[in-house]
Amino acid sequence: MKNLLNKVVAIIAASIFVTACTSDEVAVSGTGNLKVEFDNAFGSNDLILSTQENTTSNSEVLKINKVKYIISNIVLTNEDGTTFKYPKSESYFIIDEGTPASLLANLENVPAGNYTKIKFGIGVDQEQFDLGATGQGDLLANAQAAGLTWSWAAGYKFVVMEGSFSSPTVTNSASFKIHTGKSGSDYNYAEVTLVLPSRAIVRTSISPVVHIITDVSKILDGVNKIKLSDNNPTGTAADIMFGSNLSLITTNVSGMFKIDHVHND
Repeated sequence: MKNLLNKVVAIIAASIFVTACTSDEVAVSGTGNLKVEFDNAFGSNDLILSTQENTTSNSEVLKINKVKYIISNIVLTNEDGTTFKYPKSESYFIIDEGTPASLLANLENVPAGNYTKIKFGIGVDQEQFDLGATGQGDLLANAQAAGLTWSWAAGYKFVVMEGSFSSPTVTNSASFKIHTGKSGSDYNYAEVTLVLPSRAIVRTSISPVVHIITDVSKILDGVNKIKLSDNNPTGTAADIMFGSNLSLITTNVSGMFKIDHVHND
């Protein structure tokens, strides 16, 4: 009987210990940081500016010397379905392949949680633009410094890709520029929602990194296939900055992001 009583006491004690540990693990409180890393690529290759030859499905060969885009309005979804909208005034990040430090967006004071999705915009939303020049905070000055504005009246450039190209019909290298943004009545702002392959665990002591690969080949070679040579009237320069191609490129841009992995360090 005594041995049986001792076993019962031991089982109860173990149960209390397990319950206490489980409660500690479930109790999620406070805030932490979450970082979003943007790794630019062309197809399956890491993007190398200026020297790398990149071939599209239309047999156009691109040498890209500039890739920049604005990421905005980040929303994180917790595993319980609740969402956290990163403060709008702080939720604009200029990603510039030529500036390595810009490729890592640091989100501070994120509520502790286990996040399973991330949503963000590509470009600057109409609501922000409608605040006027004085309502932009640091965004306008930073975008101007990065060459991501047309003029204030015309607004922001959302995506910029520039370089040179050749094709079966353009044997001599020609320059190209692709700039998306507001064009006439089309705003060309896009959003994307990505499901994380594993949870991003935010704690006061854990700052996860969500690693996103941005496949810039999709700008021309996504759902819509766009030839630079079809936009090269002089034979020396293909500039896509307005017209019907911008809405096609905006659709393509929505498909150029994918989650590679999540670090929980």
